[in-house]
Amino acid sequence: MAGVSTKEIKNRIRSMESTKQITKAMEMVAASKLRRAQTQVLNSRPYFEILYSTINDIVDSNRDFSSPYLTQRSGNRAAYVVVAGDRGLAGGYNSNILKLCYGEMAGKEASVLPIGKKAVEFFRSRKIPLLSESYTEAEELSVGDCFTIAKQLCKAYRSGEFDEIYVGYTNFVSVLSQTPATLRLLPLLREQTGREGTVQSDIVYEPDSVEVFDAIIPEYLGGIIYGALCESRAAEQAARRTAMDSATQNAEDMIADLSLKFNRARQAAITQEITEIVAGS
Repeated sequence: MAGVSTKEIKNRIRSMESTKQITKAMEMVAASKLRRAQTQVLNSRPYFEILYSTINDIVDSNRDFSSPYLTQRSGNRAAYVVVAGDRGLAGGYNSNILKLCYGEMAGKEASVLPIGKKAVEFFRSRKIPLLSESYTEAEELSVGDCFTIAKQLCKAYRSGEFDEIYVGYTNFVSVLSQTPATLRLLPLLREQTGREGTVQSDIVYEPDSVEVFDAIIPEYLGGIIYGALCESRAAEQAARRTAMDSATQNAEDMIADLSLKFNRARQAAITQEITEIVAGS
C-alpha cells in the first residue's frame, strides 16, 4: 500500500464492509434454505425404500421373471439426467458434478436432460444433445416434474432410443462435505440374494407381478430422481453456506489489514506534519 493515500484506504475499507454485508446475508439465506432441504431429504427416503423393497421382492420371488428393464444391452447410447444449480457462488458444487458427468460421457453417444441453469449452459456450450431445456430452474422443480421425467425416460428406453440411463447428482454427506456421484437407473441389476431356488413371497400381485413391475419402474425412477434432486439441493445450499462463510472471514481479515495500514498511514502523516512544523519554527 506504499504511496496510497488514507482516503483511498478508507474507500477500500467501505467497499469490503459492503461486500461483507452481502456475503453474510447470503450465508444466512443459505443456512435457512439448507434446513428446509435437509427436511426434504429425510422425507423422500421412506418412499424410495418402499419402492426398492417391492421391486426386489418381485424379482426374488420369480425364477423366470423377465423385463426389458432388466435386459443388458450392448450399445453405448446413454442418457444422463444431470442435476446442477441455478446460480454460482457455491464453491465447487457446480463444476464438480458437471466435470464428473462430462468425463463419464467420453466414448458414449450421450444425450443429457439437464436440471438447473448451470447444467443447461454447460452442456449447450459443449454441443451435447439436450433432451429438454424445460427444467432450467432446479429450485422450482416439483416431485410431479420428476415423475414426468421418469416416464419420458422409460418410454425412450423401451422404444430402444437409449441403452443406458444415468442420473448425476451431488450427495449430501454433511454441511462440510458434498460428493458428486452418478447412479445407473436403467437397466436394473438383479440383486444377488444368496438364496437358492425361488423365494416364495406372501404378497399376491394383481393382475400379475410382471405388469406390476413394469408399472412401478417409472414410479421407482421418479423417486430416485426426486431423491437425487433433494440431495443436490441440500448439497448446493451447504456448499454456498460454506463458501459465503469463507468469503465473510476473508472480508473481515482484509478489513483488519486495511485498518492497520490506514492507522499507520495516518500516523505517518501526523508525524510528517509535526516534523514540518518543528523545522519551520
